[in-house]
Amino acid sequence: MRFRALAGVRSSAAAAFGGLPGGFWWLWIAQLTNRAASFVVPLLAFYVTDELHRSAALAGTVVAAIGVGALASGPLGGVLSDRLGHKPTLVGALAATAVSLVALPYARSSWALLLGAFVVGVVSNATRPAFNALIAEVIPPADRNRAYSLNFWAINIGYSVAMLSVGLVSITGYTALFWLDGATTMISALLIATRVARPRPSTEPTDATEGRGIGAVLRDRTFLALVAAQFLVLTILAQSESGLPIAMDNDGFSPGEFGRLAALNGIVIVVVQLPLTRYLQRFGDAWVLAGSSAVIGVGYSLLLFGSSAWIYALSIVVWTLGEIGNTPTSIALVSRISPAHLRGRYQGVYQVAWTGSSVLGPLIGGWTIYTWGAAPLWCGCLVVGLAAAAAQLRIGARLGRRAEIVVPVRPEPESATT
Repeated sequence: MRFRALAGVRSSAAAAFGGLPGGFWWLWIAQLTNRAASFVVPLLAFYVTDELHRSAALAGTVVAAIGVGALASGPLGGVLSDRLGHKPTLVGALAATAVSLVALPYARSSWALLLGAFVVGVVSNATRPAFNALIAEVIPPADRNRAYSLNFWAINIGYSVAMLSVGLVSITGYTALFWLDGATTMISALLIATRVARPRPSTEPTDATEGRGIGAVLRDRTFLALVAAQFLVLTILAQSESGLPIAMDNDGFSPGEFGRLAALNGIVIVVVQLPLTRYLQRFGDAWVLAGSSAVIGVGYSLLLFGSSAWIYALSIVVWTLGEIGNTPTSIALVSRISPAHLRGRYQGVYQVAWTGSSVLGPLIGGWTIYTWGAAPLWCGCLVVGLAAAAAQLRIGARLGRRAEIVVPVRPEPESATT
């Protein structure tokens, strides 16, 4: 019996981790290293108010400047990635991010803080299209869902480590954390530069008549419909940073209690991500995306039934399960439908959904609660989640059929299924 259980564990481990090239694992390690010290953005508002003794209004504006910079840099990073190569763009953007993080604590005037935050947003978000495109370049099509799932896992493990380590600020001060964040970002750049081999030219079939500029992506109406649907879903998820803490504060929860409940998001992802992703591979992308969006909406709507800690905890667990299904699947689908020579641009335009929702979502959450209370916000999350699910069911099915033509999927290797 014990040997059978051990064989089952080995089989599950092989299915989750086996058969992926070494270049991907160096990317994974670089991602984990970078995220494990990602202190600056979560602590930036505290830094402005506590360390610099400036107003909360300036703190909010500085944080928003990062979002504005990120919103502008997604498509730019995608264009540079296709023109210069995914690896050179990623390494350069990571190095620039490291420098900007180290420089930011030496900005003192309001304008210098805003400019520094904007630059951090531009260069840090430029890494994302290149990173996602590089994964697609080193991973065969049949393994990409699994690879993006593992990457999402690394992001959340690293984020959990960073959030558990923020107490270091009481020992080291804020400036040291800026330097640590910058140092780990530079280490990530060096790991990718030295350990990830430059991928061979793509052998995936492309249509020679296809355009090569960003206009070719913007003319892809079905893809843009997916971006719009994802924007709706991500705007719901953005309530974890605005609507949820505001509602919990109104219900009498302390910041410490909010932090402990919010940590459930990372814990659930770390524990459930790999087995749930393996299970979801049985279903088509359209069904996974639609089901995940519906689950996210339902998760937030559970808050209509009360304001106890247990209700909040249940809500977080439910919408986190939807997030696990949504994020890796959507990124992998984008990588499969995009022609190899436009992969960076597709990922860059897709990033607009992420950055746009991170700017608009908190505004919607805050103003809705301020004007009408929390209940209309949770009702809206349910309605928007179900509407996005209906749209994704149709859009995802269309893109799934297209992916089979643009990028033929090879049979999954034996080592990944046994």
